[in-house]
Amino acid sequence: MRAVVCEDWCDYDDLTVGTAPVPDLVPGGVRIRIEYAGVSFATTLVVAGKYQRKPPLPFVPGTEVAGTVLECGDGVSRCKPGDRVLAAVDWGGYAEQMVAREANVHVVPDGLPLDAAVALCISYPTSFGGLCWRANLAMGETVLVHGAAGGVGLAAVEIAMAVGARVIAVANGDEKQAILRERGVDHVIATDGFREKVDEITGGDGLDVVYDPVGGPVSRPSISCLRPGGRLVTIGYAAGEIPSITFNVLLVKNISVMGFNWGEYVGWSPVDRREQYADAVAEMMETLLGWWQDGKVQPTVHAAFDLADFRDAMREVRGRRAIGRVVLTL
Repeated sequence: MRAVVCEDWCDYDDLTVGTAPVPDLVPGGVRIRIEYAGVSFATTLVVAGKYQRKPPLPFVPGTEVAGTVLECGDGVSRCKPGDRVLAAVDWGGYAEQMVAREANVHVVPDGLPLDAAVALCISYPTSFGGLCWRANLAMGETVLVHGAAGGVGLAAVEIAMAVGARVIAVANGDEKQAILRERGVDHVIATDGFREKVDEITGGDGLDVVYDPVGGPVSRPSISCLRPGGRLVTIGYAAGEIPSITFNVLLVKNISVMGFNWGEYVGWSPVDRREQYADAVAEMMETLLGWWQDGKVQPTVHAAFDLADFRDAMREVRGRRAIGRVVLTL
């Protein structure tokens, strides 16, 4: 089958389009004809051998897919041939077919676009888990979302609004800010001077929750924006710098800093617990798909590229031009 193949640890642009063996169907496995694959910056770390999990070489990169079920292995009951599905997978997404574990596969209801369903593989679950599972965001609370026009940021904005929270979205550039205003965001601000703007918007009361996929220079000022009992959720470091804090600020302000790693729930951690979390993940996905059907969330595809143009697709991601998700079409 046609696929992008990683023969050895390398720069993303050194990958090539070639052929890979069609994977064998296994008990509990679901064979998917891939129609769309998500493009994520994390893939550049995986192919360089810098991610916490290293696939066996050679391998096909790609962890987010949407497509159609071709066949199911013994014991599979949650989907059937012909179903439209999405799946967060270990690797193998940049190919015409793959076999995923049933726990990672979710049926996409009719009427929802399959290309945009890629966003529900990682972006929306990451934001739902960070805001709802970890920070326990509640109706009426005020949440600040950094990187609010990116894949996980835009998902966080919509999820917070679906919960009934007041959202302050941080994004740079007129186009990105305009998109957020069109989505009905309460307040849209730029990164520069965001701490002062938060004080102005909240009347000095501060924030209940900060959702931070950026890290680097925005994290410490964000902690200063929290009110007593406030929570900061760190889910990534797009700025390229992992921030550090001293514990005394947590004590003095009565605040919490917490992390959320979606990989723990889909089997990417050193101990594979995906089966243990399968029911909770399925319940989350049912909520997200229901919100999508009701128009409360709007997974967005920024751009689609042919598999052969996988390098151009990643340049769009690396250049931070994407509003929503970038996908490959197969």
